[in-house]
Amino acid sequence: MAALLQTVHYGIAVSPWVIGPLVLVLWLSILLPVKRRLLGLFRIRFAKEGESVWVEAVIEATSPALTVAVWVGGLAILDRILPLSARADRVFAVVLAGGVTLALVIFIERIAHRLLLQLALKSPALHGAFNLVHGVVRGIVIGLGVLIFLQSIGIAITPIIASLGIGTLAVALALQDTLANLFAGIYMIAEKPISAGNFIKLEGGEQGQVLKVGWRSTQLHMLADSVVVVPNTKLAGNVITNFSLPKEETAVTIEIGVSYESDLEQVQRVTLEIAQEVTAEVSGAVATSQPRLRFHTFADSGINFTVWIEAQDFVSGIAVKHEFIKRLHARYRRETIEMPYPTRTLELSSGTVARLGEIFRKGSGNGIQAKGGVEY
Repeated sequence: MAALLQTVHYGIAVSPWVIGPLVLVLWLSILLPVKRRLLGLFRIRFAKEGESVWVEAVIEATSPALTVAVWVGGLAILDRILPLSARADRVFAVVLAGGVTLALVIFIERIAHRLLLQLALKSPALHGAFNLVHGVVRGIVIGLGVLIFLQSIGIAITPIIASLGIGTLAVALALQDTLANLFAGIYMIAEKPISAGNFIKLEGGEQGQVLKVGWRSTQLHMLADSVVVVPNTKLAGNVITNFSLPKEETAVTIEIGVSYESDLEQVQRVTLEIAQEVTAEVSGAVATSQPRLRFHTFADSGINFTVWIEAQDFVSGIAVKHEFIKRLHARYRRETIEMPYPTRTLELSSGTVARLGEIFRKGSGNGIQAKGGVEY
């Protein structure tokens, strides 16, 4: 092509070094406005169909990638026009390969960025660690782009991949605890056994409201108004009671016992009256719910039963339980319903009783002394 362009037109030599830049300028001046026009039409057409978010994402990713592609195409034509040396042709080939790879990397990175933004809107945990995740994804995309570029220009990437594998293994061994917490955090975010705002209880007895589920740890706001930071590996391996699932409303359970001499019908009536009063008057109780009562055990000191009262959430249930116990205790005193202390009955044989009587009679004159000289 360079030889064909080296002609004489009206006595003037037409040099490839003149035609080449002119063709490049013409190429860019035509295709770049066409690109903008086509993307504008694409935006107008598909935005009317309710897909404006992803349309904007595709346009945002495609626009710079197409700009690079147009420049790469223009440089490829310029390379064919100019009478370059073999070394210069090699340089052009490397630049063109780099341009194609760059366009591909820009497109993928922009799409991944938009996808992460959409996921962050739905996940508070991902929103808090967005910069970290975006940086990792961008690094992976750029790294893959570099490997593709090196392979395209004839540089073997197998030794590089092997070196990366050994380096990754060394880093993984050095950061195994951190990586374990990171992957546990990914599990917590994906599985969502707990979320910010949930009130939970751990296997060890710790209980509190979840403030934040992070990639490395989870923060709990305890009832004592302190914050406990739990590593995600500990949390993922724990038995968790979530009082906020399947709904925020929870049943407050109160265990009560009355003496065997009590009238159980009276006990049931009085207790339910207080429970209904608390349900209707105490803030935090579910006013539309109905308290329940069930007798269940003949215990050592009396008859035990359980009362259930619905509360709006676990923390509100603490106040509801507090008020119920106060009112029930006062009402039982007025109704003379006895809540017995723990007692034990000892059954002794007649021989044992006689022997004990003999011991006490012998010691009645001089007294029975214990250690320290104290007389009883």
